[in-house]
Amino acid sequence: MLKPILLVEDNPNDLELTLIALSKSQLANQVVVMRDGAEALDYLHRRGEHATRVAGNPAVVLLDLKLPKVDGLEVLKDIRETDSLKPLPVVMLTSSKEEQDLVRSYELGVNAYVVKPVDFTDFVRAISDLGIFWAVLNEPPPGSQRYIKPPKN
Repeated sequence: MLKPILLVEDNPNDLELTLIALSKSQLANQVVVMRDGAEALDYLHRRGEHATRVAGNPAVVLLDLKLPKVDGLEVLKDIRETDSLKPLPVVMLTSSKEEQDLVRSYELGVNAYVVKPVDFTDFVRAISDLGIFWAVLNEPPPGSQRYIKPPKN
């Protein structure tokens, strides 16, 4: 089974554009959407309404920086401080070009920091490339489950 992509985004417009871009890349991975940092942490830690979800980490977390309840930097910090989540690839997907946000994200262990392009075509291309890289091309850390196509009969 393919591992899902976890998208944590509160802005309805950015959410819609990101989902369109991911669908255009024709990835078969399910995209799980969380609208705030607290909900994302509940999903990752399998607690609350996500307590019964299938075990295992997503292929990648696409994480907005500015989120309600718990911001993206706090979510990233929690991921990096939790042994079972530490190897999880996290891409900060944000509109912030602030140097302090970039520096802090890398200090906390983000795998990539992508500023959302303003132009629709550029945005779609960037998200599509991200999805393909992290869900298909990237080799996951040892011990991660990876989808293997069953042999054809």
